[in-house]
Amino acid sequence: MSLHDDAVLVLKGYEDQHELRQAYLDHLAAHPDGMWKACAAGHLTASALVIDPRRGRVLLTLHRKLRMWLQMGGHCEPQDVSLSAAALREATEESGIPGLTLLPGGPVRLDRHPIPAPCHWHLDVQYAAVAPPGATQAISDESLDLRWFPYDAVPEVADESVVRLLEATRSRL
Repeated sequence: MSLHDDAVLVLKGYEDQHELRQAYLDHLAAHPDGMWKACAAGHLTASALVIDPRRGRVLLTLHRKLRMWLQMGGHCEPQDVSLSAAALREATEESGIPGLTLLPGGPVRLDRHPIPAPCHWHLDVQYAAVAPPGATQAISDESLDLRWFPYDAVPEVADESVVRLLEATRSRL
């Protein structure tokens, strides 16, 4: 099964955000390259909000280019066999934490946001991952900083997209 086919199956099974889910499916139907960064009309990305094992904090990255506190995530790569694999790979690479475990039940939410040209949109499929006990983060080249934030501090540092992802994640825990 291709990553494109996996994305279609994941999205068809996703129960929430019906209009946005349909927009993602329509995008994939119209753009065979809609999984890849090269698709100028926009492309799917995969991300994961990393939760500490005690489930009271989240790890956010201060994104090097955007200079915003965000969840870990990014573009799908040819070696990714699924969206969940892409989200887990990105979260592991950007957090430096091996042994992350995605929350069961598939994506937590979807988020579409504009990005600078030449591409127009990121169609982000957002997961949540739990860090193993004793996990130690390590800053990657894509980040200026990594920091654990208590749930109630996230609205003070992150945008509404991250806050909505945290809320959806907490309802899943």
